[in-house]
Amino acid sequence: MDEVLPFPLLALVGQPELKTALILGLINPQVGGVLISGPYGVGKTTAVRGLLDLMPQVEHRWEDADGQAHSAREPMRLVELPLNARLEDVVGGVNERVAIEQQRVTLDEGVLAHAHRNLLYVDEINLLDPAVVEAILDAAAQGRTLVRRGPMTRLFPSQFILVGSMNPEEGALRPQILDRFGLRVWVAPLEDPRARLEAYRRSRTGGGLGVAKPPPTKAGSGEPL
Repeated sequence: MDEVLPFPLLALVGQPELKTALILGLINPQVGGVLISGPYGVGKTTAVRGLLDLMPQVEHRWEDADGQAHSAREPMRLVELPLNARLEDVVGGVNERVAIEQQRVTLDEGVLAHAHRNLLYVDEINLLDPAVVEAILDAAAQGRTLVRRGPMTRLFPSQFILVGSMNPEEGALRPQILDRFGLRVWVAPLEDPRARLEAYRRSRTGGGLGVAKPPPTKAGSGEPL
């Protein structure tokens, strides 16, 4: 199966504020996260995934089964949060499989810990459970995630670049949550017909990474629509 290449960020037509905000958030995580607002089809998710080509290498550290520490420099990853994610999936919780099979309780890391030293993308953030949003923003501000289940606690490092996107027509975020994003960008549809045509052309060629697809034709006629 061929690898699906991300659409290059710089191949997006227009949207200079969107590109600038994402690059600033990638360069300096202390910006405090980027929130992208706009209707469907303006390239919010495409732009975020286009950052893959620009992400630097970062040092990752981990311990093996014997407790030996290891480190290596690897490219930063893009971690996407599923829309139906539960709070336990996000912050971590009891490993149910180990509890059932081995009769012992362990606390496993969640999405926030997996996003450590990477970029966490939360699409449709305004549709998430408020408790999940609060947990994400707390981890982004503190750089760690505390998981507590009864008498058991674990602290996971959670230093990541946060990017959220939303369509305000589907619901708004509370002002207290909006204020916790360092950068907020409104992405409007392209109005210039020439820019819209160029965006269509680039979408057909993958931003210039491939051969243009032929125009759609009428069924059985071979004539263009």
